[in-house]
Amino acid sequence: MATQTHSLSYAGCNFLRQRLVLSTLSGRPVKIRKIRARDDNPGLRDFEASFIRLLDKITNGSRIEINQTGTTLYYQPGLLYGGSVEHDCSVLRSIGYYLESLLCLAPFMKNPLRIVLRGVTNDQVDPSVDVLRATALPLLKQFGIDGESLELKIVRRGMPPGGGGEVFFSCPVRKFLRPIQLTDPGKIKRIRGMAYSVRVSPQMANRIVDSARSILNKFIPDIYIYTDHVKGINSGKSPGFGLSLVAETTNSTFLSAELASNPQGQGAAVLPEDLGRNCAKLLLEEIYRAWLEESPQSVSRTLVVLSFALDPCWEGEAVSLTRRIQGRLPGTVISPLCV
Repeated sequence: MATQTHSLSYAGCNFLRQRLVLSTLSGRPVKIRKIRARDDNPGLRDFEASFIRLLDKITNGSRIEINQTGTTLYYQPGLLYGGSVEHDCSVLRSIGYYLESLLCLAPFMKNPLRIVLRGVTNDQVDPSVDVLRATALPLLKQFGIDGESLELKIVRRGMPPGGGGEVFFSCPVRKFLRPIQLTDPGKIKRIRGMAYSVRVSPQMANRIVDSARSILNKFIPDIYIYTDHVKGINSGKSPGFGLSLVAETTNSTFLSAELASNPQGQGAAVLPEDLGRNCAKLLLEEIYRAWLEESPQSVSRTLVVLSFALDPCWEGEAVSLTRRIQGRLPGTVISPLCV
């Protein structure tokens, strides 16, 4: 490998995405060593390699070096170029795994980003495209990243393990971010959701909605859960169903919860009634923990903290203000930012 004298050095696979995203935004090269060095299957996983290929597609002039075992990665970021891009994501992780990072990078590119991602749209590990569309996009709009060119659309749904889904994401370019204050989450005013069924009976989605409403109707009247039954060419390669719920507060804060059925051939069968009730209870728990300032959600918080760090209008005020964003910030948000 070539000599890397001025790069930041890290060890381990923790926060790999976040470190590469921050390296791309700051222009500082990074070298990550001992990536699962003691594991039976050492080195980068397929979904991590796919993410690195995605970074290479949306940048111009990036330099990427990986040793033969995949345990050492050197990444020197190029210019965030943007433009029209297509990428086939690994089916081991959902498209949300890649979208989380694109949401942080897209506003700062040279050209507006228009990207088509193919793979798994909903799984049990990463935030689904439905949740990111309902929570992250309104947050970007608060920072002044809005307009008709800001769009996140599910073209085809894809469930694990086969995938086959397709998502279109476009984002305008902004030179500056609008300063905002997020200190009071407000009170819950409405709940929206999406119950989807892929390559199964359309009654699955209706059963999910009925069971979820049986829990949520006890707390708030303004509830609407949409159903999305997908079949034919738009249904991907594997069957499945699930539910995503989003609670909106009076101060435009969003809290979410979601559940998906087990992948085909893996684990026990899940009843749609149980899934709907459990997802509703997860949302209530998320609301309760947010009120106690102990919410574990980190997707939007990472986006908020990163936006504050990149906004020169705040200067020293950003640090004191982010400490007050709906309670304690989890380690998954803070650790990658400690560069």
